[in-house]
Amino acid sequence: MLSDLLMWNKIGGIVMRLSEKLEISPLRALDVFYTSTVCNRLHDPETELCTFSDAYCR
Repeated sequence: MLSDLLMWNKIGGIVMRLSEKLEISPLRALDVFYTSTVCNRLHDPETELCTFSDAYCR
């Protein structure tokens, strides 16, 4: 599992990409991300999604 710092960095990258793609504020994108299945999968060590690129997490 990634360290907290690396996970926060990964989440930040995903949220900023989401914000740009959906043309919404970063705060709204953070809300969208935290209520998504991607967020759940990212925190699940069995999926190993945290090892993929930020661009992959869609």
